Amino acid sequence: QVQLVESGGGLVQAGASLRLSCALSRRTFSSYAMGWFRQAPGKEREFVAAITWSSGSTIYADSVKGRFTISRDNAKNTVYLQMNSLKPEDTAVYYCAYKGGYYSNYASRYDYWGQGTQVTVSS
Repeated sequence: QVQLVESGGGLVQAGASLRLSCALSRRTFSSYAMGWFRQAPGKEREFVAAITWSSGSTIYADSVKGRFTISRDNAKNTVYLQMNSLKPEDTAVYYCAYKGGYYSNYASRYDYWGQGTQVTVSS
């Protein structure tokens, strides 16, 4: 069974940084990608960033480009989301997700999801 375990969320002030981690319990695809999505109260889940594992190619939502960085540690089966210059509008539950093949910015294309970690940015 595949499990994704996120950590690193918390409450910070605007302008601060946080790093989220997501550990993948086992690989079930020979090639795969991992992504980060977020969902704020009353809003739909939205794409944040994703990475194709083998190549390290990345893609970002325009709202986080230049502030957030997605990366991976192959030995630890872990994907990270470094979030800098946080804004109150970044407040949401952040989810990581796992899929076979290349990265995607569509939530429906991901096969497995973590439980989410809360990020709250105060003004």
